[in-house]
Parts: sequence; structure tokens; C-alpha cells
Amino acid sequence: MVPRLLHRRIHSIVMASMALCLGASLIMYPEQAFLSSLRGLKIWWEVVFPALLPFFIVAEVMMSFGVVHFIGILLEPLMRPIFRVPGVGAFVMAVGFISGNPMGAKLTSRLREQRLISREEGERLVSFTSTTSPLFIFGAVGVGFFKSTSVGVILALAHYLSSLLVGLVMRFHQAHATPTPLEKEKSEFLLIRALKEMHRARVKDGRPLGQLLGEAVTSAVNTLLLIGGFIMMFSVLVHLINHIGLTTFLSDAVEHTFTWLQFPHQLSVPFLAGLFEITLGSQMVSESSHYIPLVYQLVVVSMFFGWNGLSIQAQIASILSQTDIRYSPYFFARILHGFLAGAITLLIWKPLKPFLSRLPADLPTLAPSINTHFFHLWEVLQWFAVMVIISWLIFLFLHSDKRLIR
Repeated sequence: MVPRLLHRRIHSIVMASMALCLGASLIMYPEQAFLSSLRGLKIWWEVVFPALLPFFIVAEVMMSFGVVHFIGILLEPLMRPIFRVPGVGAFVMAVGFISGNPMGAKLTSRLREQRLISREEGERLVSFTSTTSPLFIFGAVGVGFFKSTSVGVILALAHYLSSLLVGLVMRFHQAHATPTPLEKEKSEFLLIRALKEMHRARVKDGRPLGQLLGEAVTSAVNTLLLIGGFIMMFSVLVHLINHIGLTTFLSDAVEHTFTWLQFPHQLSVPFLAGLFEITLGSQMVSESSHYIPLVYQLVVVSMFFGWNGLSIQAQIASILSQTDIRYSPYFFARILHGFLAGAITLLIWKPLKPFLSRLPADLPTLAPSINTHFFHLWEVLQWFAVMVIISWLIFLFLHSDKRLIR
């Protein structure tokens, strides 16, 4: 009892100290805080808000009209054996892949609220449906940062393939948990059963169209305001950390790790930025030294996409907190997704490069610290094995104390 009480007091002191330091930094550097907050607001207003608002509204309307139930009946034979989630998870996966974060978490929470999935199924589902949107991959990063649509092709392939692999791995999460009951098999044709289930769901909802649209818009705007607040806050946090000079201390540790992995150490500072916010990190990677081969830049950006950035993770944690779905399985999946995406980018780079046009010029021989034989399969497997071991150790740590996964 005493150690637990002491642990809580230490936790309270640490959190209060961090909040105090952040408040003091805002007072000491008001101009930097204002400009970085304005930058986050601009990203939210010009990119995130118009991109996600239609998806949020339409998804809410489709769920109220029973489309989710329709898809759930049709795809139950596919989703449950492969990912160990009900068929309604296919709707979340499709919308999450198309619209990006945090749609996967938002829809998973809605399904949990409607008792269409169990807690464990929700944890599996959110782990591989929290993806980066193709609009961001191809538009903002591919064309905007790297000036190439071919870069978007490589990043998208690595990102979505690794996401499906994460789903296959996470199917073993809580393997002995009781699944959502299957609907009793009927002799009717599958499509007929799906249509009837959709009709029953619509009748059960019962809201008129005007009320439905109004509540869908209200819910979407409230969620987007929450997302905007997180984007602005983390934009301020990243710039203040960089301005104060903490990144110099942290980048030294990352630089030593990159050197040990025979990776360009010049990417250490952009890597730290991407851990907090993927847009800022991806931009810094694209503007990094021209002596860094393009493939290494893409590996780091792919890891950002899989990791999601602490900014997006905070958004998803806030959404999941409204249900009993735990955050720690999602966190482990993000680490695994980041490592898998980086490894797949390395593996597909050489086979795909001859078929892709308009790739930026690559300079693989100008950096003396880079091992030009890194593409050998054995070295790729070594790098991948190290990442898997680190992911597994973190997973064991998170699950070693039940208090951490509640």
C-alpha cells in the first residue's frame, strides 16, 4: 500500500512540475509560442478541418442509416478469421484507410458505444485502422515536401502493407477473450440478411433526417475542435523544446543509435521532431542535407506514419478515454507499425525504383558515414530484428503491470 501511495505522489509531483515548466516556457518565450501556435492553427484550418469534416459527418450518417450493419453481415466471414474482429470492422478499416487519423479511433469508439464490438476487439481494430490518409501521403508529403508522386507510391505501399501486418499480429492480442457473439446462421442469402439488418438498425435509430444531420455536424465539429487544440499545443511544445535546446541533448542519443544501425546521423533532429508531430518531422526530413540518400529519408518518414506522432496519439487517447478501450495495445501497435513500415520501405525500394518515374535525384555515395551495402538482405534483416526485439521488450514492460493497461 505504501509503495503505491508513494508512486502516486511522485507521479503527481512529476506531472505538476512538467506543467509548471511548460507554463514558465510560455511566459519566457511568448513570441515563439504565439508563432508556433499560429502555425498549428493554420495546419488545422487549411488542411485538417476541410479534409476530415465531410468524412466525420458522412460516417455518422452512414452508421445511423445502418450501413455499418450491412457491411458487417457481408464481411463477417472475412474479418473475423483474419483479424479476429466482427464484420463491422471492415467499415472502420475502409474509412480509416481513406480519411486517415483519427477516424479509425472515432469509429471504433462509436462501435464500442453501440456494443457492436467487445473491448478486446476494439483494441485490435484501432491498432491497425489508425492510419495516415492517402491525401496526406501523396499530396502533402509526396508532392508538397519531396516534389514527387512516386515518393507517395512507395510511402503508401509501405504504410498500408505494414498496417495489415499489424492487424495480423494484433489478432493474437487477448486471444482468450470472449468475442462478440455471431449472429445465428440463417438460410437466407447473405445479401438479403445484410439488407434486413440494415433496415432494423435504421428503425431502431429512429431519428428524423434533420435531427440526424444536425447531431452529426455537431459531433464532427466538436471532435475537430479537440483535434485542433492538440495540433496547436504540440506545435508549441515542439518549437519550445527546439528553441530551449533540449533537442541537442536528445539528438545525441538518437545520433549514436543511428550510427550503430549504419543510418545517416544527420536525420536525428528531424527524427525527434517527427516523434512529436509527423507533418513537421516529414518536412524537416525532406529539407535535410542533400548528401543523404532519398531511401533513408523515406524510411524515416515511413516510421513517422506508422508511429503517428505524439500529437495524433494524444488525440486518439482522448477519444478512446470515452470508452473502456485501453490505450497501451494501441501504443504497442504504433511502435510495431513504425518499425514494420521502415523495414518494408527498405525492402521495396530497389524492386520498385526502376518502375517509378519522377523520383528526386538520389546521392548514395556522398555521405562517408553511410554504408552503401546496407541494402543487402542480411543487413536489412538484422536491422529489422533489432526493431522487433525492442518492440517486444516494450510490449512486455507495458503488460508486466496490470495497472498500466487498464
